Amino acid sequence: MLLAKVKQWQPDSYGREGGSAVVRGWVGLLVPGDFPVYHTAFDSYGWMKKYADPLFHRHVAVAGIWGVLALHLADESILPFDYISYAKQLQGHTGVLGKLLDRNVSLHPLVTSIQELVSAAKEVEYEVKQLREQERRGDFIDLKLRALNDRLMLAERGFLDVEGLQGRQWFKHLIYGPPSSYESKLDFFPGIANALSQSTSKSQQNRQAAVQHEIWRVGRAIERAASALKGNLT
Repeated sequence: MLLAKVKQWQPDSYGREGGSAVVRGWVGLLVPGDFPVYHTAFDSYGWMKKYADPLFHRHVAVAGIWGVLALHLADESILPFDYISYAKQLQGHTGVLGKLLDRNVSLHPLVTSIQELVSAAKEVEYEVKQLREQERRGDFIDLKLRALNDRLMLAERGFLDVEGLQGRQWFKHLIYGPPSSYESKLDFFPGIANALSQSTSKSQQNRQAAVQHEIWRVGRAIERAASALKGNLT
């Protein structure tokens, strides 16, 4: 039953949540409804045992899901990362973002970088098909598989930025992350979302410059991911 809930929970986010972002979903599954003690002194083992999950059935189920996922990944010769779907989601996000921006703010850095990601993802998809066929023939392709998996892994790291989000440097992912304001109209591109929500007190020119800078940063991150997929890791 819990697995069904996992599939139902924010289906548009499947395949894109990472790191601490995953915690958001599991908290909702472990503790249905509001979680008023979250990150307080009362968020303890005793509270969990008495109120939230007395027999720890949900905890066992969640651990089982992670275990099955780990076994699935361990048995896959090629990491099941779908960057074509990722790029399509980014295109959709860009369309939503465009409706919130001033006319003088350009989405060109995002549009062109996503096009690069689409191109790289299609090349990888073809490469995966070729390697699958070679696997079925029994060819020795271990080194090729390792190289491809490294690129798939490094591509996701490309979305990280060493400087992190402004004012919250511990959040490094520029595509998905918690916005600084609960009133934000975006649940993606957290740096851009923050620039939009924090710009009400700035002049129009400074507001546009702040948002444009964050768009440029995201575009650069997507370009890094595309380069990693193509094997340009330096």
